[in-house]
Amino acid sequence: MTDYSEIIKKAEILIEALPYIQALNGKTVVIKYGGNAMVNEELKNSVMEDITLLKFIGMNPVVVHGGGPDINKVLKYYDIRSEFVNGLRKTDEQTVEVAQMVLVGKTNKEIVSLLNRKGGKAVGVSGIDGQLLECEKHMEMVDGNPVDLGFVGRITKINTHVLEVLARDEYIPVVAPIGTDANGQSYNINADTVAAELACALKAEKLMLLTDVEGVKTAKDSDQILHALTVREVHQLIAEGIIVGGMIPKVLGCIRAVENGVGRAHIVDGRIPHCILLEIFTNKGIGTMITRELMRYFDKENL
Repeated sequence: MTDYSEIIKKAEILIEALPYIQALNGKTVVIKYGGNAMVNEELKNSVMEDITLLKFIGMNPVVVHGGGPDINKVLKYYDIRSEFVNGLRKTDEQTVEVAQMVLVGKTNKEIVSLLNRKGGKAVGVSGIDGQLLECEKHMEMVDGNPVDLGFVGRITKINTHVLEVLARDEYIPVVAPIGTDANGQSYNINADTVAAELACALKAEKLMLLTDVEGVKTAKDSDQILHALTVREVHQLIAEGIIVGGMIPKVLGCIRAVENGVGRAHIVDGRIPHCILLEIFTNKGIGTMITRELMRYFDKENL
């Protein structure tokens, strides 16, 4: 008798995904694409395949990308030094010109090209297009004092119409995090912030932050991932000193999203191939999901 066990396992995986596909049909998913997944060729391909699949099975993915490594290369070429404050790059006039050139002209179009090669119909935009991201100068607080970071922007208004038109049709919008103020001056904006704010403005069902960490862990020296957390539990883990360092702004961004209409926010390890599919379509997931309250998509969902 023919052994169909491997084929049956594949069928079981599809059946596990079915209730998630049903729950998310027609919903918007905002994906912050960054970290090692933008550098490693295998990971690049798997992320693009995941995003394309989301579109073909009825979801509306919106991609927001960073571009730190590409910007660093060009700044090094021109011998322009960078200084960072709380993880944000100080951005003088030369640097913002380089950031806009790289993010809009190079990184954005490479992502669009990759998605199109996978069969998607991607369209690259920046926050400048259609006045998508209106902003003003951001002042970063350090020890209670404001620090001028130059041309780093704080979002004041989002005009989502261009994204809604694209995402609700057959296209995948890919957003470069550059915005302008009332005078047309360009500003570089943190990509995590752009993704979270767009997710709120679009009333997305999901915000996904692809990072180079596994997720929130049960303790600082633990390998065990907390796969589902409520806002209250996140605040408690911060107070207990379990969530520390660079993870704090990530979880706070997720909290802002879910408190402003986003259904679920996810911190996902972008170093794992097909991390988006594994987090969205499996019962356990691979990263950390943050919600206001634990609400299931279906009765047997394991949270």
